[in-house]
Amino acid sequence: MKRDAIDFGTMKISRLFVKLFIPTFMGLLFGALLNIADGIFVGRGVNSDALAAVNIAAPVFQIFCGIGLMFGAGVSVVAAIHLSRNNVKAANINITQAFTVSILISSLIILFVFCCPEVINRIFGGSDILKPYVVDYLRYVSLGLFGSVVLFVGLFVIRLDGSPKYAMMTNVIPASLNILLDWYFVFPLQMGIKGAALATSISEFVGMFMVILYFIKFRQKVSLYRPKISSKAIRLTMRNVGYMINVGFPTFIGETALSCMMIVGNFQFMRYLHEDGVAAYSVACYLFPMVFMFGNAIAQSSLPIISYNHGLGDSERIRQTFRLSMTTAAVCGLVMTIAVMALSRYVLYLFLGDQQPPLEIGMRGLPLYAVSFVFFTLNVVMIGYFQSIEKARASNIFMLIRGYLMPLPCFLILPALIGDIGLWLAIPLSEAITFIVILSSWRKISIRTAN
Repeated sequence: MKRDAIDFGTMKISRLFVKLFIPTFMGLLFGALLNIADGIFVGRGVNSDALAAVNIAAPVFQIFCGIGLMFGAGVSVVAAIHLSRNNVKAANINITQAFTVSILISSLIILFVFCCPEVINRIFGGSDILKPYVVDYLRYVSLGLFGSVVLFVGLFVIRLDGSPKYAMMTNVIPASLNILLDWYFVFPLQMGIKGAALATSISEFVGMFMVILYFIKFRQKVSLYRPKISSKAIRLTMRNVGYMINVGFPTFIGETALSCMMIVGNFQFMRYLHEDGVAAYSVACYLFPMVFMFGNAIAQSSLPIISYNHGLGDSERIRQTFRLSMTTAAVCGLVMTIAVMALSRYVLYLFLGDQQPPLEIGMRGLPLYAVSFVFFTLNVVMIGYFQSIEKARASNIFMLIRGYLMPLPCFLILPALIGDIGLWLAIPLSEAITFIVILSSWRKISIRTAN
């Protein structure tokens, strides 16, 4: 396999960023398109209640995605610093530990998801009408969640190893397969929501096997060690994993914050607008991964560059990378905001067809919800910068603010003050306040970092 010939320490920043960003973006784009296609197939091929049920179950995905991204981002920063100092063995040990512990944690959660889907329906804001759909979906989709964690950790490691094109393909191939199987299971085979869940599980396992294949055949510097089982090995593993979690925790908060947004939103939309409101809100939640894709692609592309040069102490290359990242984030976020505002009617029709009243509810609110996109992409990139330079405390605080401390009161207070429209303005207001908080704290943190 042709190697990508990436040097994080000497290559021109703009060229290096593009070399990482394009395959990262393309891989995440297919994942986002898969998410949208899945929603369209369920909404059109089953009904709006099934679409609402997927939105009830979606936070489970975010939790597993959060685990994978937390370990992936954490080991990417730690291993990048080791590699910049030529300590390949330490980097490989950290990578092995990240895979091992993330697999153990996710296995326990999968067992709960498979055995207790009714509980998840209740605590995530579902109703008795949606319960059969939620239970069926979770039972079948839980089979593939194990593969998703391996895939997410693997993506970070493969990019760090200088193979962003292979990382892209580990997203593109499973996502393309998922879209094909989604259509086949839902329409020709008429398997309903079970078919959509089964398609997702199969594709996640394909992605996992592609990660395994990389380590067997295509790896460059990175490799896996056989885990040791001794008191000393366990103690060292817990120490290293604790540091990786500390570095990667903002990413976990960011992903589970999407879960929080969905769960609180589901409860509030159910309270004010019932199942039809949840169906309309689910369209916005299906779009959010597309927006997250832009911010995440930029943050993931800049992370190994900044971390590697942080290990070298090259502040000028770090500044160049950050400026380029912020410019890209501002442009992408603004384009997405304008596009969804202009095309909201067509977007809603793709998911809901002419099903009323969910279509009418979405037409009133989706353009307002789109205002959050530009603030969201900027927030993700700024928080990712602090994560890349090992400022875990700052990145954790900012991510907690944007993920939990702001959305909860906004969702609870705004509808009470201004009615249904407040449901759609809760996330835009939350992201805007977070953006202001980060900017107001920037100079103080930068001075402390310099010192």
